[in-house]
Amino acid sequence: MLQVASIVFPIFMIVLAGFLYGRVHKPDMRFANQLNMDIFVPALVFSALASKSFDLLTYWPLALGALGVVLLSGVLALPVARWLKIAPATFIPPMMFTNSGNMGLPLALLAFGEQAMPAAIVLFMVENTLHYSLGTWLLDKNTALHQLWRVPVIGASIAGLAVSLSSLSLWPPLLFSVKLLGDVSIPLLLFSLGVRLTQSALVNLKLATIGAVLCPLSGVLVAWPLAQLLDLSAQHAAMLLIFGALPPAVLNFVFAEKYAQEPVTVASIVMVGNLGSLLFIPAVLYFTLNRAG
Repeated sequence: MLQVASIVFPIFMIVLAGFLYGRVHKPDMRFANQLNMDIFVPALVFSALASKSFDLLTYWPLALGALGVVLLSGVLALPVARWLKIAPATFIPPMMFTNSGNMGLPLALLAFGEQAMPAAIVLFMVENTLHYSLGTWLLDKNTALHQLWRVPVIGASIAGLAVSLSSLSLWPPLLFSVKLLGDVSIPLLLFSLGVRLTQSALVNLKLATIGAVLCPLSGVLVAWPLAQLLDLSAQHAAMLLIFGALPPAVLNFVFAEKYAQEPVTVASIVMVGNLGSLLFIPAVLYFTLNRAG
């Protein structure tokens, strides 16, 4: 329990700092978030994938597991959306696309150390690519998917994988400079999450609570058998379970607002889901660390 507390405490404290600062000063985080998604997070992704220690063959089962968690969570959410009589495009994306960046990356770093970051990046890369492709298509069937490579995070993933697969050795000071930029991303992601929670209206508490329970529950129920089926290592299995337990991504609200898909309702699902992670994340961490350790 002390180990779990030491992992989640820094994460929730930075989120809380962002929340309290947001309540008092009501900052406009759009520029900071734009910097993070255009520069800092892509730098983090590129530096992890382009490092000499990254071997794509080691991580493809984990990537396949992440793909299964995202897609099958959506399948499980569809009958619930019909039972709740809510538009699938409103309810299903927050159940599929989770905070693999804001919360997943710092969780991996604090729980498993720096050596686990490439695996965490793979999970984030799969979820993020699906969100920008399948997620936007669910909201707008006319989405131009052939422009996907222009998204900075996905472009950085492609570039990092190209360096890794070509066995190209980058000049160490250059790679270190990129890594320093990437190190900015994790605390800024958490702080921005806290600020964003102050800007979310709370409506339809019943629906939001159901979503807060269903999102991690369906993810874990899918991740558990997939980890066994794919014969993942103990650490990768633990990371996939934690990936499945993550709350809805803030990006769901951004996309819902962009495509006019009940953004206030989606904001409530995201807000209550992230508050619910105060209970779910420590519980799943305790279980997975006992199994992995």
